[in-house]
Amino acid sequence: MEILETAFMQRALIAALLVGITAPAIGIYLVQRRQALMGDGIGHVAMTGVGLGFLLSTSPIWTAMAVSIAGAVTMELIRAYGRTRGDIALAMLFYGGMAGGVMLVNMSDTGSTGDLSAFLFGSLSTVSDADLWAIGLLAAFVVLVSVGLRRQLFAVSQDEEFARVTGLPVRALNLLIAVTAAVTVSVAMRVVGLLLVSALMVVPVAAAQQLTRSFRTTFVLAVAIGVAVTLTGTTASYYQDVPPGATIVLLAIAAFIALTALAAPLARRRARLAEAALGVPGDPAGCVAGVPDARRPGDDVRV
Repeated sequence: MEILETAFMQRALIAALLVGITAPAIGIYLVQRRQALMGDGIGHVAMTGVGLGFLLSTSPIWTAMAVSIAGAVTMELIRAYGRTRGDIALAMLFYGGMAGGVMLVNMSDTGSTGDLSAFLFGSLSTVSDADLWAIGLLAAFVVLVSVGLRRQLFAVSQDEEFARVTGLPVRALNLLIAVTAAVTVSVAMRVVGLLLVSALMVVPVAAAQQLTRSFRTTFVLAVAIGVAVTLTGTTASYYQDVPPGATIVLLAIAAFIALTALAAPLARRRARLAEAALGVPGDPAGCVAGVPDARRPGDDVRV
């Protein structure tokens, strides 16, 4: 294939694959915690890290990650301990991050507003070998946390008080979710951009929820949707010369609309099967004409 003959597109497709996996993997916990816009806030703060990378003539991915982690931890502490003025503090943090990024880029000798735009909206041609190694290492961390600690993270996202009673370190897990989200922003900024990364965390999860009823299937389907839209959007941006970040997000929204339309008839079918199952007395298997009851135990655990 022509697209695989160029080195920069090979790097871009690998980066897109990693982003498609990591963004929904951590996004599912943010959606469960009703913090869908947290990724957007971290993206604003990460702009200061990008500007700092230009100022220090180093890789913006690492400086963006460091600043993003600091910002994400601050957001979590404000959420946990903030009172009526917490929203104002968060707003100042977000806007200060944006302003700081622009200022630092203008102060640097190596950066410009055009360079900053590549991080804001994504740019396929700017993914270097060093960037790809950094993205791979950070993506491995995100997958390790989101999959390896899925039971603990789901418990604290579902009900903090119950998780605390069971002995889980709730504060540490909350901070870990915030840090992992910050790392994900650093992973995704080369592909979808800082201003659009939150959409890739949230929309695939919301789309998967239209069809699934358990955490595990939602997780798997959300990651599958994320991979599909990032690879398709990256390929489309190469052939059609369109912005990769915007293309990927629009494809994710299209997937959400399609799955929402598909979910309605499936929900009606499930309801008819459930009613039929309840209408058959003495059926120990909970089946109707060999069709399992749609309301099997454990399937109604939504995320």
